[in-house]
Amino acid sequence: MDVSPRPALFLDRDGVLNADKGFVARVEDFEWMPGAIDCVRRFNALDYLVIIVTNQTGVAFDLYAEADIAAVHEHMLAELAQAGAQVDRIYECCWHPAATLAQYRRDSDLRKPRPGMLLQAMEDFPIDKARSFLIGDKQSDVDAAAAAGVRGFLYRGGDLLRFAEAARASL
Repeated sequence: MDVSPRPALFLDRDGVLNADKGFVARVEDFEWMPGAIDCVRRFNALDYLVIIVTNQTGVAFDLYAEADIAAVHEHMLAELAQAGAQVDRIYECCWHPAATLAQYRRDSDLRKPRPGMLLQAMEDFPIDKARSFLIGDKQSDVDAAAAAGVRGFLYRGGDLLRFAEAARASL
């Protein structure tokens, strides 16, 4: 088994992989961003780990359940697999310090802009931090990347594959 460190492409979910429509918690609301599937497939081919790190605050505020997130993720992973692409792991944070549901009321290090999800991935996988980077659509994503010791890039739409290739070239 090869345990050599590999670079990782960390991706936020809403606003990066899929269109941000507020809270995307139903499969019928999920819409891929342009170039997203191609981006995942390309970075798989480059032998990158592809890891999703996503805050899912809606759970904490009782807007949807963890089962809803799981259904969206299953749909996402199935469509990626159909296209010959894969995500190595999805990390999510449902906690929020002001949650309406007591069981999710927590000030968690996993919640971006804190680096907990990225640091957990670095414990779970042998990751080459120098060649790894994160793409997010909010400053909190970029801040989490910086706190974890990897470059972060702020994505504002357009072809995700082109954006990711340009980000990788700038490392």
